[in-house]
Amino acid sequence: MEWTITGINELEDSARKLLMQAGERKVMAFSGEIGAGKTSLIQRLCQQLGVEEKVTSPTFALANVYASSSGEEVFHLDLYRLKDTQEALDMGIEEYLYGDRYCFIEWPAVIEELLPADTLYIRIELIENSHRKIVLL
Repeated sequence: MEWTITGINELEDSARKLLMQAGERKVMAFSGEIGAGKTSLIQRLCQQLGVEEKVTSPTFALANVYASSSGEEVFHLDLYRLKDTQEALDMGIEEYLYGDRYCFIEWPAVIEELLPADTLYIRIELIENSHRKIVLL
């Protein structure tokens, strides 16, 4: 499945659509070049889940944990700085991946072999200006 958005104002609808398409799957892996909008889309996903605090990219912390309105934890990982799978294991990545909580992962390639089989892969492609193509794999 794929769709095109023409501006940031369409991210909320895209987040709703992603959650609907995900069904019971809670681990989502986001790829796309720098500036494609991974963090912006994850911010909207967190809003849809009732996260009220500010959602920011955990580039330096590697992981941010937010509380949803129902009190459940929502994980946001940014693995851009990881060099290999061992670094991910050292940070306790399995705790984030194998629970019954939402886990949104930016730059997942370094841990691809660790991801659950039912992970939803989302690729965001820059088309032109503020146009993006969102592809579910």
